[in-house]
Amino acid sequence: MDIADWRKKIDELDRRLVELLSERARAAVEIGRLKRHTSLPIYEPDRERIVFENVQQLNQGPLPGKDLVRIFERIMDVMRNIQKEGIGEKSGEALETEKQTELDSELND
Repeated sequence: MDIADWRKKIDELDRRLVELLSERARAAVEIGRLKRHTSLPIYEPDRERIVFENVQQLNQGPLPGKDLVRIFERIMDVMRNIQKEGIGEKSGEALETEKQTELDSELND
């Protein structure tokens, strides 16, 4: 495969990742609703530790486990924010600020 073929493959993988992340976000919203009704905290470090252990056990490479954990730390941070938004802990101004991305628009692949 040439670079164009690999980029097409990456585009397809990105599409699938977006679908899965959206599905995960929907689950996080529902968990946030349940937490609101049961007075559970948004941040649950024991649960996060379990998720990190699970993804490391599933990892077959080539992505190093520490990098995979870093990715999931960010995913879980975003999901916590989604839960907080659903519970109404943030103002509209704070939400707009958080919608900005850290990624530079010049970044490729």
